[in-house]
Amino acid sequence: MNFWKTTWVIINASEVDSVNFSQVNEDSVNTLTYSLDNSQTFVSFQGSTPSFLSGKKTYTHEELVPIVNGPLWKTLEIIDIDE
Repeated sequence: MNFWKTTWVIINASEVDSVNFSQVNEDSVNTLTYSLDNSQTFVSFQGSTPSFLSGKKTYTHEELVPIVNGPLWKTLEIIDIDE
C-alpha cells in the first residue's frame, strides 16, 4: 500500500457495520485498529471516497500518524519476560 496516496477516515466503532470492506484497504472487522477505549477505529482507501464514508473528515498519512500515536490510541508495548 502506498501510504502517500492513501486517504484515511476515523469512524465511530458503532459505524463498523456500515463498512463495505471491498471498498477499503482493510480486509474485515478483525483487521481494524481501535482507540484505547474502543470507541473509534479508522479505515483507508485509495481513489474515490466510498459512498458510506461520504461527508466524513478525511486525513492524509501525515495527518493521521500524530493522531494514532496520541494518548487516545497509543498502545503499550508488550515485552516477553520469558526470553
